[in-house]
Amino acid sequence: MSNLFLKRIYEPCDEMDGIRILVDRLWPRGISKDAAKLSFWFKEVAPSNELRKSFCHVPELFEEFRVKYLEELDSDEVKRDLIRQILELAEEDRVTLLYGAKEPVYNHAQVLMEELRRCESGAES
Repeated sequence: MSNLFLKRIYEPCDEMDGIRILVDRLWPRGISKDAAKLSFWFKEVAPSNELRKSFCHVPELFEEFRVKYLEELDSDEVKRDLIRQILELAEEDRVTLLYGAKEPVYNHAQVLMEELRRCESGAES
């Protein structure tokens, strides 16, 4: 059973969150660093600025965004290293990935979770 979970950073912090990792490139509006109660901020695992801006949270563009972000996650060594770190942390404790997007389905954290699950199942290249 996986120790990886997703949560919007605007939801209240809970001790059950375990290790809290913000996976957004930009700091979420209206959240203080103290209130965020982060263990880590892995902003480099987020989509590139160019990709983030081209998607602009438009659901109709999500599939194209998803494919391009998965390519970034696969080809960018910094992103690969952060994925490995997340998976290592999840071997020891519950890990909650935090994101700021209002849309719970069409966002980069869902794609990142898809990639983490793929790697967890042993399909990592």
